[in-house]
Amino acid sequence: MNANDASIPATEKLSKSLQARHLVMISIGGIIGAGVFVGSSAAIATIGPAVILSYVFAGIVVYGVIRILARMAMDQPGLGSFTEYVRAGLGNGAGFISGWLYWWFWVVVVAIEAIAGAVTIQAWLPMLDVWQIGLGLMVLLTAVNLTSARSYGEFEFWFASIKVAAIVVFIVIAASWLLGVGNPSPTGLSNLSAHQGFAPFGWAAILTGVTTVIFSMVGAEIVTVAAAESSESNKTMSRLAATVVLRILLFYVLSIALILCIVPWTQFKSGDSSFALALQKIGIPGAATIMNVIVLTAVLSCLNSGVYVTARVLFAMADKGDAPRWLTEVNKRQVPARAIVLGSAFGFIVMLMRDVAPEKLFNFLLNSCGALMLFTYLYVAIAHFYFPYSKPELRTTGGAPIVAGGAALAMAAVIVAMCVMPAKRPEMIASLACFGVIVVALVVKRVMARR
Repeated sequence: MNANDASIPATEKLSKSLQARHLVMISIGGIIGAGVFVGSSAAIATIGPAVILSYVFAGIVVYGVIRILARMAMDQPGLGSFTEYVRAGLGNGAGFISGWLYWWFWVVVVAIEAIAGAVTIQAWLPMLDVWQIGLGLMVLLTAVNLTSARSYGEFEFWFASIKVAAIVVFIVIAASWLLGVGNPSPTGLSNLSAHQGFAPFGWAAILTGVTTVIFSMVGAEIVTVAAAESSESNKTMSRLAATVVLRILLFYVLSIALILCIVPWTQFKSGDSSFALALQKIGIPGAATIMNVIVLTAVLSCLNSGVYVTARVLFAMADKGDAPRWLTEVNKRQVPARAIVLGSAFGFIVMLMRDVAPEKLFNFLLNSCGALMLFTYLYVAIAHFYFPYSKPELRTTGGAPIVAGGAALAMAAVIVAMCVMPAKRPEMIASLACFGVIVVALVVKRVMARR
């Protein structure tokens, strides 16, 4: 059988080499990126201790989306990309828009993660430029993805394991220190209210914070993309959906709460490693170096996932006619090599614009993905009500309508908040511009198809 036969569904061309342990760590690793290690400092500085509630709210929204996705994936496993569930529920137009929104989001994330990794490494290799290191990282992880889906899974399994172990160790050390172990004057919970109160910028800032922290939680949905390359998607997806909220609470809420108990929020500024500040306060030698290594691990893990997911989404869209059909061809190892190379190339171009393009253009590209996941997640939540479940009761049982409706309303509220908040308006404008370009592309595609 020719794997590149056009009559064969795209997902059937892919190998089924990912095991349950890979999917578990892909899910966990997807929600533990550099955002929690570094990005959290900016959120803390602008919201204060109340950022804890921002993380809780964002976690609930993400959990609702993943739970709905899991329900659809268990009913119709292996559609190839989680945006294909949007297509199944809301039609080809919604599939086209959500697919390209999601693809562009991850292209920009690939660039951001490559830059973050390059900046970290440049501190050790100052003779190299950021773009040179970034190119090297992208070539390395593109090669990993070209080797096989199993290679991606193994890389993600081990790197995600390092991230998980680092956070677990941090939680144990931080909690012990707060309880008085090696700390003659434990502060307890006093830092949560000692500096202008728990919500120094007002309670409305909590909703503002969601627009910042939800970006760092994106990634758990990658498991529905990877499920197309595993024979264990059904049982694994149900288990992941049931526990993802616990992981979010553990990895984000608990760790951020402990950090805020140790270090007053007034000492944080954007770009700081919040974990490193806490470890330095505790007195851990070499805290900054330790966290730099862990941040680099998180960056490489997210970059690896970014290369993977951009290729699989493009692959799935090409199979539906929303991208050139030649992108569905796979190599001898049953990976979509052309889609991988194309996604990596676009990611590198965006990364390179940091140095060769006007700063405003690069910032516009970064801002353009600011609200894209909110749009995409909103599509998923709405799709639940129209999805062609093989068992109609799946639409109504287990509180599914409440979960889907609540997630949709929450995301709509955040989108409205971004429109009216001056600090977030540039992100919303750029995101809407990106959305508009994709809608125009859809219209052009349909006009051309009629001719």
